[in-house]
Parts: sequence; C-alpha cells; structure tokens
Amino acid sequence: MSRFAGTVNIVTTDGEAGKRGVTVSAATSVSDDPPSVLICLNQDRVENSWFEENGVFAINTLCKDHEKLARAFAGEGHLEMPDRFELADWETIITGAPVLKGSRMSLDCKIVDVQRVATHFVIIGEVIGYNLDSLDPALVYLDRSYKSV
Repeated sequence: MSRFAGTVNIVTTDGEAGKRGVTVSAATSVSDDPPSVLICLNQDRVENSWFEENGVFAINTLCKDHEKLARAFAGEGHLEMPDRFELADWETIITGAPVLKGSRMSLDCKIVDVQRVATHFVIIGEVIGYNLDSLDPALVYLDRSYKSV
C-alpha cells in the first residue's frame, strides 16, 4: 500500500463523544448528487468510534506547509488531542466539526452510513458545507514519506 499515493487530510469531529482529529490518506469522493465522500479509520483506535457517535466530520486537505501538523495528528510526538488542535487555527462551518483555516479544501459532512470492513470503519458523509482557502500545492503521502504536488 505504500506505493498508493494519497492526498493527506486531517479528519475531525466534535460533539457529545468528544473532539478528535486524525491524519488520513484514505479519503475520496463517492458521488456528486448528493455530494458525498468517504473516509477510512482504523477500528483499533477506540477514539475513532467518536466519529460515528458524533454523527459529523470534516475533511481538511493539507497543503505542503502542513507537514508538521500532519505528523502531529498522526501521533508523532505523542501530543494530547487538545495540544494538537493548538498547533493551528480552526473554525466551524455548519456541523461543529473543526475546519482548518488555510487548508487547501475543507468539507463539512454529516454521516449517512458506517460500515465495518476488515480492520477499518468506512464512513460515508454527505457534504453540507465547504471552504476553499488555499491554492498552495497539496501534501501527499507516497512511499512512506510526505511530498507535494
């Protein structure tokens, strides 16, 4: 799988279950009518169930200058979740899920389906809001390293 290039995103949620963010490259579009996307999250992290419990998420597509943030939300440095969010400026659009200011794109979503496939949650969300903040090159993950395109 390391040769499968993927755009680097931080997916976030907030609600009664708690505030969480995690770096993923497993995010893609599903449909344009209604606009919908999917993310894949490892079931081994109990906190990833918070996404389903909260019923909302945001996909924040990172720019080349966001590598430090991507690493922090991937768990490098073992920062507590509130400390990870302190590394950048965040806002909300509609759902209350944190949206990264200055991201290449942020999609604010309500969850419409969750499937358990092998080791992962496959979460499908309908896009109900978005921000298009930056035209900077996107951050991608390929061959176990970060690159920009």
